[in-house]
Amino acid sequence: MKNSTEIFEKALQLQSPWEVKEVEFKEGVGLATSRLEIEIGFQKGSKFKDKNGKESAIHDTIERSWQHLSFFQHQCFIKAKVPRIKTSTGEIETIVVPWARPGSGFTLLFEAYAMLLIENEMPVKKASALLQVTPHRIWRVFKYWIGIAVDKDVQTDVKNIGIDETSKKKGHDYVTLAVDLDQRRVIYVTPGKDSKTIERLRLHLEKKGTEKEQIKNISIDMSPSFISGVSSQFPEAAITFDKFHVVKIINEAMDTLRKLELKEYSILKGHKYTFLRSASNLSTTKKQQKNELLWALPKLGEGYRLKELFCFFWEAQTKDEAGAFLAYWCDLVEESGIQSFIKASKTLKAHWTGLVNFSISKINNGILEGINSKIQLAKKRARGFRNSDNFISMIYFIAGKLKFDYPLYSS
Repeated sequence: MKNSTEIFEKALQLQSPWEVKEVEFKEGVGLATSRLEIEIGFQKGSKFKDKNGKESAIHDTIERSWQHLSFFQHQCFIKAKVPRIKTSTGEIETIVVPWARPGSGFTLLFEAYAMLLIENEMPVKKASALLQVTPHRIWRVFKYWIGIAVDKDVQTDVKNIGIDETSKKKGHDYVTLAVDLDQRRVIYVTPGKDSKTIERLRLHLEKKGTEKEQIKNISIDMSPSFISGVSSQFPEAAITFDKFHVVKIINEAMDTLRKLELKEYSILKGHKYTFLRSASNLSTTKKQQKNELLWALPKLGEGYRLKELFCFFWEAQTKDEAGAFLAYWCDLVEESGIQSFIKASKTLKAHWTGLVNFSISKINNGILEGINSKIQLAKKRARGFRNSDNFISMIYFIAGKLKFDYPLYSS
């Protein structure tokens, strides 16, 4: 048995005064799983350092156990009598064992392996089944390490922010996420999508040492709550309305026009995306059909011309140039008499400043679109998230570019 204890001491990287006392394999009976139990103890007369680094004698011990990585198909547990010491100040203190963090029922390597499985895109439910523990316990481990990493995350150089919302399940409970557009990563996530979320973002940044005056540009959609929140919480930041949101408004105007024309001209059936996608994404046949329809239906052709013309707005290099083009485009819309575009024009006029700011800031939420794609994939794998805290932790994990302190696991 001496050889086996030495093997496990090396495998667990134990150092004096810790040593393996006994290794026992227990056969399962009926539905019970076979398990390997490793008993760890310490050398007689050992002393342990308190939080102040002073060596103290052992006062008493308490029995503890931790689940470790499985041994082949068998569960493995470590058990030990953990010393409690009397410190130099007279307090009784439980020492921290080197193989597990305080309060956890798992070893550090077990937790590192669990995090590795999730990092490799395994849903928590499947990871918990593989590790033979309940999902709730894996979520507790996951959220612990995410919380530590978020607390230590440095955000003192944030200047340009993108803000958007997403739901944890289709049509259910939204969260708002803020992204550092320069570092292309999530820096804050909070429940809701109202103006209070922006206030919480400001408080979060201040806690991180980033004053509101440091934020130069913020990209948002045209949500009144976001506009109100940013204007009150970051008054010196320039608002830029997200390019993709603006394009969506123009595309909706085009599609509304197509639907109206469809009522009179059935040849438009099946051509929803013919007028929304760029020419490079259309087949040769679709391109030809589009040109024929635009020539045959003048009103549709005029709407399409307005849609395509607006693309030049994004090339403006100054606010004056952007403002002049926007005024010109809105005049053309009025002359066209196309109601769906007139409605879009009124929306853009009401958000004039945030639109022309794009010519200077050149920021948009395209990065958020990419991050949101990752989030949607995680939601799909997990079949939605019932718990908002779990969802928020997962967003930080996949898009926060966080640094973790758990030990690296290598198979």
